Amino acid sequence: MLNQKLLSKEQKITQKLTSVQLIVLFYISAVIVSTILLSLPIAHKENIEWSFVDAVFTSVSAISVTGLTVVPTNETFSTTGVFFLIFILQFGGIGIMTLGTFIWIVIGKKIGLKERQLIMTDQNRSTLSGLVQLMRQILLLIIIIEILGALILGTYFLKYFPTWQEAYYQGLFASVSATTNAGFDITGSSLIPFANDYFVQFINMVLLILGAIGFPVLIEVKEFLGYKGETPYRFSLFSKLTSITFFALVAFGIIMIMIFEWNHFFKDKAWHETLFYSAFQSITTRNGGLATMDVSEFTLPTLLIICFLMFVGASPSSVGGGIRTTTFAIMILSIFFYAKGKNSIKIFNREIDQEDVRRSFIVISTSLMICWSAVILLLWLEPSFSLIEIMFEVSSAFGTTGLSMGITAELSTVGKIVITALMFIGRIGIFSFLFLIRGPETKENYHYPTEKVIIG
Repeated sequence: MLNQKLLSKEQKITQKLTSVQLIVLFYISAVIVSTILLSLPIAHKENIEWSFVDAVFTSVSAISVTGLTVVPTNETFSTTGVFFLIFILQFGGIGIMTLGTFIWIVIGKKIGLKERQLIMTDQNRSTLSGLVQLMRQILLLIIIIEILGALILGTYFLKYFPTWQEAYYQGLFASVSATTNAGFDITGSSLIPFANDYFVQFINMVLLILGAIGFPVLIEVKEFLGYKGETPYRFSLFSKLTSITFFALVAFGIIMIMIFEWNHFFKDKAWHETLFYSAFQSITTRNGGLATMDVSEFTLPTLLIICFLMFVGASPSSVGGGIRTTTFAIMILSIFFYAKGKNSIKIFNREIDQEDVRRSFIVISTSLMICWSAVILLLWLEPSFSLIEIMFEVSSAFGTTGLSMGITAELSTVGKIVITALMFIGRIGIFSFLFLIRGPETKENYHYPTEKVIIG
């Protein structure tokens, strides 16, 4: 009887919460569970001590698949702890509702309207149709990609590690970390030991791209490869726009890094070293967080370019954070078409909805205000660090990237809390954050006369 009353009370509370509030509550719950798991004695190596703030920081970094760490992963966690971390990265990477849907299907729970609204919110979708099938496809694709990545890297790592168990253990973690764009590593120095191994770099770059380009794109590519219709397969506007923007930003990053570092970091490097260093650092800024070098060796212009790329982040409905590629693309297209005297954006024989244009500028302006406020706050709290170090850390946290100039572990407790908040906002997304703090939507019954104001 008591259990029924408690269940009834819980249902009443959840019914009062919006889908966004429930999703955020689920992510907070996931952080709590992750903190408990990573704080268990069996998760640590002997004689390891860390604070509660460090435990929460690591948990949020894992759930948001950021990869910023205040403790060395390889020196802190036991094998059990590493497998806990793999589970958390999986949970955070593909989204809480993806695994939640899988569990619901396994236990035979009916997936009703409320559950579908939660899935729609978590995956940033605009319709309720086909969501359960979408979750199944996402989970299947990610698992297949991670297994293939683990097998390829594990087999290749036999040349680096003394036993096959160690090789496949390293391969599994590397595959999950790269596919979920988590940025965690158990080598102790990211991919720097493989700076001259182009095969390892290439596999990691492929996994990073597959994780960051967006689940809808992967699903459409899968459908295209199996398509046998008489008419040509038609990719959605989303897939076209986000893919072009994604790879354009990668190319932009490669070119800019090459130009700015040609007479500096690349001065004594061969052409193939220059190409792979540039390509890997550009791709990892999409959301990867892995590195084949110490990024603090780059010049200031390159670091600013990387900050910009991390701020943009990955594609929507992917493992990544940031303002997302389509948001950036719509902003650029809005400026371009406005400069041409057009009042609408027409691309690929389609017209962008004006509501999407408005939402894009809201995301960008809100993100800039949040990140700029964080930079100012951290400059005040952490006077020993330079402006570029703080900007880099903030961009990395908000974009859930995980690259760092080496200041993460040295941040004060309040500084770590600020970065933790940025990672969490980056994971749930700006609109989820805004909907979390906004009041209930009310219907306007009247309007005042409009009046133009001077702009610009």
